[in-house]
Amino acid sequence: MGPAVVITIGVLFLLQEMRGGYLGFDNTYPIILVVIGAILLASSVAPSEGHISTEAASPPIPPAPGSPTGQAQNSFPGQGQ
Repeated sequence: MGPAVVITIGVLFLLQEMRGGYLGFDNTYPIILVVIGAILLASSVAPSEGHISTEAASPPIPPAPGSPTGQAQNSFPGQGQ
């Protein structure tokens, strides 16, 4: 939502500069509210299936240099030898 609001404010400032002050913030602030409402509506209606979950999977631990790849890895060097 943040980038859309920033882009909307930038477009409103650009229009204000191009139109000579007629489209000031006091006349156009409802547009920001409409953009926020549209984004909230679109995010609530959009399906969540197929999205990447927010829980990050831990990456696999690479094998230690010089160790055989077929044996179980010990996470603490020097332990269990």
